[in-house]
Amino acid sequence: MDKHSAKAHTTTHWLHQFEQRVFDYPKTILGLILLATLFFAAQIPSVKMYSDFADLLPQTHPYIELHNEIKESFGGANVIIVGIEYTEHDIFDNEALARIHRITKEVDSLPGVNHNLVTSVTHRNTRKVWLTPEGNVNSVPYYNPEHTELTTEELDQIRKDVVADGRIYGPLVSPDMHMALVKAQLIEGQLDYAATFNKIQQMRLAESADGVRIHVTGQPMLVGWAYQYLDQIYEIFLFTILIMLSLLIFYFRKAYGILVPLTGVIVSTIWGIGIISLFGYNLDPLSLVIPFLISARAMSHGIQLVERYYHELAGHDDHHLAARLTFESLFRPGSLGVVSDAIGLLLIAIGSIPLNTKLAHYASIWALSIIVTVLLAVPLLLSVLPKPKDNNIRDNIFRSVGHFCADLISSRKAGATALMIAGVMLLSGFIFSSKVVIGESEPGSPILYQDHDYNISSTAVNDSFPGSEEMYIVAETAEKGGIKRPEVLLALADLQRHMLMDPEVGASKGVPDLVMQVNRLLHNNDPRWYQVPADQRYVGGLMYTYMMSNPIPGALDEFVDTDERVANLVFYYKDHQGETIRRAIHTAKQWIADNEGQVEGLTVRLAGGTIGVIAAQNEAAYETNLMVLPLVFLLIFLFVTLFYQSLMAGAMMFGAMLFATTLTYAYMGLAGMGINANTVPIIAVGVGVGIDYSIYMMDRIRAEMTHQSSLVHAVKHAIRTTGLAVSFTATTLIAGIVMWVALSDLRFQADAALLLIVMVVLNAIAAMLLVPSWVLVFQPKFIRNAYLDEDGVIHADAPEAGVQSTETEGDVAQTPDSSLYVTTKA
Repeated sequence: MDKHSAKAHTTTHWLHQFEQRVFDYPKTILGLILLATLFFAAQIPSVKMYSDFADLLPQTHPYIELHNEIKESFGGANVIIVGIEYTEHDIFDNEALARIHRITKEVDSLPGVNHNLVTSVTHRNTRKVWLTPEGNVNSVPYYNPEHTELTTEELDQIRKDVVADGRIYGPLVSPDMHMALVKAQLIEGQLDYAATFNKIQQMRLAESADGVRIHVTGQPMLVGWAYQYLDQIYEIFLFTILIMLSLLIFYFRKAYGILVPLTGVIVSTIWGIGIISLFGYNLDPLSLVIPFLISARAMSHGIQLVERYYHELAGHDDHHLAARLTFESLFRPGSLGVVSDAIGLLLIAIGSIPLNTKLAHYASIWALSIIVTVLLAVPLLLSVLPKPKDNNIRDNIFRSVGHFCADLISSRKAGATALMIAGVMLLSGFIFSSKVVIGESEPGSPILYQDHDYNISSTAVNDSFPGSEEMYIVAETAEKGGIKRPEVLLALADLQRHMLMDPEVGASKGVPDLVMQVNRLLHNNDPRWYQVPADQRYVGGLMYTYMMSNPIPGALDEFVDTDERVANLVFYYKDHQGETIRRAIHTAKQWIADNEGQVEGLTVRLAGGTIGVIAAQNEAAYETNLMVLPLVFLLIFLFVTLFYQSLMAGAMMFGAMLFATTLTYAYMGLAGMGINANTVPIIAVGVGVGIDYSIYMMDRIRAEMTHQSSLVHAVKHAIRTTGLAVSFTATTLIAGIVMWVALSDLRFQADAALLLIVMVVLNAIAAMLLVPSWVLVFQPKFIRNAYLDEDGVIHADAPEAGVQSTETEGDVAQTPDSSLYVTTKA
């Protein structure tokens, strides 16, 4: 059977007939798209923008399972820490103590606060404990709010009492006694970030004074700061629209070139936000860069379609035919590109972080909807609109980019040189990629800039105290009251000593300390009695004595549960950098491995608190990264291989992805960006989005080979034409997210946008230079043997007898059998 016959290619012939049928009913199909758009638009008002702390946690991770179990009793990662610093004198004067007490009351009245886990030097639960001459244990608060006019002698006595109490001096009052902390745990389900933030800021304003600095840190405050920039997001949105409009006007200077791509992106955005509503999901401020990217991607597809439409108009008077040829030329490679985008987005769901799972669900469907809202709708819209009067597109800077790249890759020798340079860059990329850390690479929160109020507060608190970042290690016994067993307490005391060997641990708190302190107190403060008693009942008596000395219920709640079966050990760190967390977890695991099973019925579990939660996020991000990127590479490789029926096509795209991704990791290593729950989805999305350019370039070279007599000529012409589209659409894509870099006060959003820009640029370089070089050097058969059948569909299954390859001045010249090449019928 004749290879050029449509009957020889049943599947592509059916698809070609389908594409033609679509253009038989353009108004009907556009009407259905309009109805769907109205339906999705009706869903938009129910979409809300907020952050949910639980969405940030990998719920199946053992650390998070422990966090969920203990957060109501011992607290979790939602800690508010207020530092009241006096620059001229210490905190032991009447005005300072009164201010600390007022701030303590304000913190204790925050919405969703756990009143049993509020502490400060002036709080009623912070008490001086002593032994009376009669042998009774007594206690009073260090500060009495009803007696605020203290004499100098009374203030000196409080100072001495605080310094003598290791539970206060260090953890709640700084060693230089110029700063005091107010700490509180907030209950996750009752937490109102906006209300908490506003109340804290009002308190800071009301209590500000000369010589007083009020620092506030903690997860609720961090999210509260993120909420403050919602108005800024709207500003960025408006600036982005203006930039993209300016680009369209600069490039097309025609109504169709401006309005048609805009229509596509508006319809796509309506569908996307409507999909979010139908899922019942919220928009999280920290992940808004990706929706902006999808919208920019829809715009870039629309621009390519309109640009191709004007190109077709140059050769055909019938604008209906020009629209249909545009559709036939770009729908299939465009759909492959969209599927690549969706793969990168969907695979984010593999991880166990709910926020990324939600993002994967709605963003992948949103990306796939571009097939209908842009790749299908735009050509149909162009076919029903009147023919534009001016078909010419003026030259601009973007066209010169294509010509410059075509001149660079002008021969097989030049292609080989380009591939060798890429190989050297790839090896260098592997070296710098090794510098990428798991987790954060610097102190403070990467969500905000280092000079932000939040990070300044964190630094101030950590410089003056053992640390604001807490790690909980939980000890469980098999029976009630098991924590009181001496062998259990001795084991936990040994664990504390082991953890304190880490120089990053500023201090620790646990029930062994409490028991030994009370034991010493009952023996006239004799240091020799600072030890764990050998009798379980005696231990119980010490704990009971401490509890009864405090008239406020729940004195032991921060140490043990009500059954005295579970105890919490707290370790304080100054930061949550990736290296700090890895060392903390490793140190704890080391002790557990060495001592597991030595105390009957004792189980030690990791890890709660801020350090435990972030450790879980980092481990989940690392595991997700190990799974997602190889799967993105594999699936795109398979899709491209199957689509073009060529392993060489898949290998070419794999090489382009490897080049761009490796150099992206190299950039992260040089910029100090870590692999964490925030960056993993950005990288996966960037791979899927960026490979579009290489697919378009490869497809265009293949199409040119059906008309050109030389592979070199086909490559150069493809770069000049598709290079124009790649450079402009890459610029459009960058324009869609660059304002996050320029304007966002949320550092994570700016860093995420910059990371995506780096990936877009690297992928554009791969498409403009490496893909053409690969074609020239390796001469893949699916391109070299390309021909058109009667339907105008490209195939590469022709015999090679009619094709001879020769070298002429470094160029690869093709001497084709003219019978293998036909042109698309007008």
